[in-house]
Amino acid sequence: QVQVVESGGGLVQAGGSLRLSCTASGLTFDRYTMGWFRQAPGKEREGVSCIHWRGLITYYSDTVKGRFTISRDNAKNTLYLQMNNLKPEDTAMYYCAIDSLGSGSCTERAMDYWGQGTQVTVSS
Repeated sequence: QVQVVESGGGLVQAGGSLRLSCTASGLTFDRYTMGWFRQAPGKEREGVSCIHWRGLITYYSDTVKGRFTISRDNAKNTLYLQMNNLKPEDTAMYYCAIDSLGSGSCTERAMDYWGQGTQVTVSS
């Protein structure tokens, strides 16, 4: 059974930083593209960042480019999202997701395993 668990969310002031972590079990972690998505109240879930299984290719949405960094440690079965210079508009539930079918795109439709999410709240 595949399990995906996020951690690291919290309350931070604007301009601050947080690092999200995601651990996955029940599958061969280093074979799959993984990503971070977020959903703010009243909005659709959106792709934030994705990383190829070898870590050589990454994607960032325009809204986080230059502030967020995605990385992975395949030896630890862990995905990270370093978030710097946080803004109130980054407030959302953040989800970790896995593309086990190899679609290669950073979209909600491409992901087939999801965590329960970790809340990030940025105060102004």
